[in-house]
Amino acid sequence: MGTQCTGTGSWPNCSTSTCWATPPTLDSDLSQGIQPVQGLALCTLSTMGSAEMCRDLAPEVEKLLLQPSPYVRKKAILTAVHMIRKVPELSSVFLPPCVHLLHERHHGILLGTITLITELCERSPAALRHFRKVVPQLVQILRTLVTTGYSTEHSISGVSDPFLQVQILRLLRILGRNHEESSETMNDLLAQVGAGRRALVATNTDTSRNAGNAVLFETVLTIMDIRSAAGLRVLAVNILGRFLLNSDRNIRYVALTSLLRLVQSDHSAVQRHRPTVVDCLQETDASLSRRALELSLALVNSSNVRAMMQELQAFLESCPPDLRADCASGILLAAERFAPTKRWHIDTILHVLTTAGTHVRDDAVANLTQLIGGAQELHAYSVRRLYNALAEDISQQPLVQVAAWCIGEYGDLLLEGNCEEIEPLQVDEEEVLALLEKVLQSHMSLPATRGYALTALMKLSTRLQGDNNRIRQVVSIYKSCLDVELQQRAVEYDTLFRKYDHMRAAILEKMPLVERDGPQADEEAKESKAAAQLSEAVPAPTEPQASQLLDLLDLLDGASGDAQHPPPLDPSPGGALVYLLDLPCAPPPPAPIPDLKVFEREGVQLNLSFIRPPENPALLLITATATNSSEGDVTDFICQAAVPKSLQLQMQAPSGNTVPARGGLPITQLFRILNPNKAPVRLKLRLTYNHFHQSVQEIFEVNNLPVESWQ
Repeated sequence: MGTQCTGTGSWPNCSTSTCWATPPTLDSDLSQGIQPVQGLALCTLSTMGSAEMCRDLAPEVEKLLLQPSPYVRKKAILTAVHMIRKVPELSSVFLPPCVHLLHERHHGILLGTITLITELCERSPAALRHFRKVVPQLVQILRTLVTTGYSTEHSISGVSDPFLQVQILRLLRILGRNHEESSETMNDLLAQVGAGRRALVATNTDTSRNAGNAVLFETVLTIMDIRSAAGLRVLAVNILGRFLLNSDRNIRYVALTSLLRLVQSDHSAVQRHRPTVVDCLQETDASLSRRALELSLALVNSSNVRAMMQELQAFLESCPPDLRADCASGILLAAERFAPTKRWHIDTILHVLTTAGTHVRDDAVANLTQLIGGAQELHAYSVRRLYNALAEDISQQPLVQVAAWCIGEYGDLLLEGNCEEIEPLQVDEEEVLALLEKVLQSHMSLPATRGYALTALMKLSTRLQGDNNRIRQVVSIYKSCLDVELQQRAVEYDTLFRKYDHMRAAILEKMPLVERDGPQADEEAKESKAAAQLSEAVPAPTEPQASQLLDLLDLLDGASGDAQHPPPLDPSPGGALVYLLDLPCAPPPPAPIPDLKVFEREGVQLNLSFIRPPENPALLLITATATNSSEGDVTDFICQAAVPKSLQLQMQAPSGNTVPARGGLPITQLFRILNPNKAPVRLKLRLTYNHFHQSVQEIFEVNNLPVESWQ
């Protein structure tokens, strides 16, 4: 660190080039009246100015903002933008000049002024409140640009200064967010811009109209972020639907991504463009087809589930391998949620297992066996369908496992041949046993698949009328199998034949029917309602309750020296009557699961809260809450999650994508995790967002969830 500059126009006493003081030549150049010198000084300050230099020279730059020369004013505005980014507390210095600069007619100065106001509003809540008063003026400027005639100087592809229009729309989006009055002021103008530009682009959808497309897309983003009218949001969706017909892949990708954001809030409006979205599944570009798949799955509901499943199943047969797992999982989840009938549900899952069995989740086998077991009227139909599928292909391991389980449970129905729902099937015992032996001997069969087949053979020993010597011989072969699990199972089955043959029929009887509630949609609605009630009804633990719990634990401590007294019962008459009369009372609410903070960086935090509905203990509801205590807004916030294959994850749409600074309204997002096996829950989270004009991406694993969330 050198000594302070002498102020004589040079730095004779500086020993390094990192001196903190403002160069005297830069200060004097700004105060001179020579425009090229002032412009050069402003360019230097806007590219190399440190925080200390910005603080020292802010008054000089403020004076230059009102200079008569447009050349100097443009450079002074750009320098002010750099100063605000470098030192946000200088916002109050540049607020008054910006109001005067909005009256400029020079497009370059006006564009720089809008950029400066945008920076001020993003970094200062006081500036945001201040500039909401000028929304009518901004609306008038934009209306003039939209309605003005052709100008050679500013027109690009027939659009009057699209750069300025886009920048004004971005500023209006910031000013109208979460503000009713400002949103109403700009609603009419946005409708005029959207309808006019949409008509322009509709006449020519080639890439030469990118200027109009840019204004249209910025209009859509503004409509989506402010409190716009319902008709205006429908217009935004229609504009994006028109983008899907564009020949430019980038425009189609932007449209699919934007529609995916809108599908939760404007589902019916997005549904109108469902045929176009489905056509995008056939895109050769992998990113486009992936976005189209995500949007298609989001559009599935109870009214269109049959048609959408046909389209998605057709796509599953021809989709790239890297999309097959996502497509199969999406079809299975949508079928489970919106299945109109059990038979349709079974057929859909069988088609997925037949087409992409190796790409489905591990829990698909358990879900299908549970579904078949609970549909008693479809046992004969299911076992025949699965037998035919297994006879044609034994390479799809999940399909083979389900088929082996079903044949073992309902093999007697397979041999009866009295199912009227499909063509008659003539099968004898030898064919069934030979097919299961083929599965056992196949090199493609996994150890788990062989276990299913061996158990199926054992169960058939009680369902078939023939001699069981063939089954006993097959079981005895696997007593020396290298796989320990399969060997143990074979030894136990062989012992059952030799020593406990009189108990074999009772041990290997059919699995009991699984009781399932009504339609999946009603079930999920009940779960969501119960979760909402729990979140409101369960109070936070208080200090006295904690102390009472410690006292209760002391009662169980045999090493305690002094005898403890149990806590008194509820002295209220109502409580006494319940105990005296032994009346049934509602069970106490479950103990609340403690929250968990999983991420913190520069004031941005992500906390997880947990709820397990009592009527469905296998379901875990996780609410992710993102907060921001820093001085800058967090924009474009996206939280993505993944779980092990033994769990099922469904992510609801987030409440927004912007977390305001200084503890503003947080973003919440609901994760629904189905954990039927009560396995430890692990999450892999990926957070992406923009903070202080920097793109942030964090990928981390959360494996310390409270035990109460999964046990």
